[in-house]
Amino acid sequence: MDYDLAEFAVSHAIKLGADYADARLENTTANDFILKNGIPQMSSFDKVNGLGVRVQSGGCFGFASTNEPEKEKIKDMVEKAMKMTKAACRIAQHSQMSEAPAENAQYEVKQKTKLDDLSPKEKLNVLFEIEKSIASTKVDAPGRFFSLSDFCTEKYFTNSEGTKITSKIPRVDFWHFITINNNGKTAQRYWQYGDSGGFEKITARNFPEVLKNEVIKMDENMKKGVKPPKGKIDVVVGPQISAIMVHESVGHPYEADRILGREAAQAGETFITQEMLNTKIGSNAVNIYDDPTIEGSFGYYLYDDDGVKATRRHLIKNGMINEFLHNRYTAAEMGTKSNAAARATGFDREAIVRMANTYVGKGDHTEEELIEGVKEGVFIRNFTEWNIDDKRLNAKYTGAESYTIKNGRLGEPVITPIIEISTPALWSAVDATAKNMEYHSGTCGKAEPMQAIPVWFGGPSMRIRNIRLGNEK
Repeated sequence: MDYDLAEFAVSHAIKLGADYADARLENTTANDFILKNGIPQMSSFDKVNGLGVRVQSGGCFGFASTNEPEKEKIKDMVEKAMKMTKAACRIAQHSQMSEAPAENAQYEVKQKTKLDDLSPKEKLNVLFEIEKSIASTKVDAPGRFFSLSDFCTEKYFTNSEGTKITSKIPRVDFWHFITINNNGKTAQRYWQYGDSGGFEKITARNFPEVLKNEVIKMDENMKKGVKPPKGKIDVVVGPQISAIMVHESVGHPYEADRILGREAAQAGETFITQEMLNTKIGSNAVNIYDDPTIEGSFGYYLYDDDGVKATRRHLIKNGMINEFLHNRYTAAEMGTKSNAAARATGFDREAIVRMANTYVGKGDHTEEELIEGVKEGVFIRNFTEWNIDDKRLNAKYTGAESYTIKNGRLGEPVITPIIEISTPALWSAVDATAKNMEYHSGTCGKAEPMQAIPVWFGGPSMRIRNIRLGNEK
């Protein structure tokens, strides 16, 4: 990449009268493979590069991009961006950016097995091995969809305040959707796994064995499952349930642009308000974080797309709302500093407030101890579906592999137990967390045009006291 092109874009904007300017020069390569019911589908091999420029003039901001990173093209783009920004200032609301120190850094995620060193055939063979492993179970699985992707982004960010950051982050991503059949009844499971690093991250997870066991458990649940107990009971949920709960009911509603009312039409609203900062929303056992700096994570970065140094954010502290996710815009509006939550999916998208790796903090218990503390209840290891309302207030989580708990011991399988609960009621009912931390991955959607960005969400097993379960009719 020619870093001078980004420097030229910033200097030309300042020359034209911009109060502030930054530029992101990016180069991304991506490979995608799909196996559907044992048959390879069309693969894709992409290379994308371009430059995005953001300018501030007269208290208004503008953004423009080009996939032709050439000096004359960039010059024209910057000039048009300045004209549009100045014109918009006549009718637009003025805004500022919070202060941030100038940063100079260079970082790269290392690969033990480089993505470029493997042939398409070697990558696709991973999916064939999964297919063979599921076939060995003899379970009737008429629907099998597997997707394997790898992508690497090189980025250079610079701004008129003196920040200069280069980064290179390779990522791998596996996604599956399985349907099984048993005596005319069907069950489905889908999940995603993603990491930053080389292909060693894929092989280390041993997907043939993971999905083989998943299919066996699905089949067992369909054959032997009973309905969940009625009335209010205690529930222990596994790390995968904790993960989806924290992402949907804490991560999204704590994005400051939603709190300011800027995402309602694109990705939903939030029930959280600025006035709720430092108020109680959960039990003392609840600590929730978002941390981009976790090595090997799918949402990993050390500097955000505002050029701010990343740090761990403590969103809920001992049940109290402690912090929101901010970029430099929202931080200025709320009178605080950015905590480096500005992310964009590509050079042609403006950076907005996003999660990175959101998780429930671990406790001191084992999962077995949480279960032993339940007289009558249900243990839900993973889920088959979820949904949540636009304000992220009322949610539903439908369990997949689940078991009864009687006198502190696991019993028979339970068919699709359903948790329907409000966000404050959920986190207020958590009385203990375990220490069996797990991180799961997703491609989180937000904004218009859509920005689907890599994230982790995670946590340990949790015990939720005195809630009511439903089940599918």
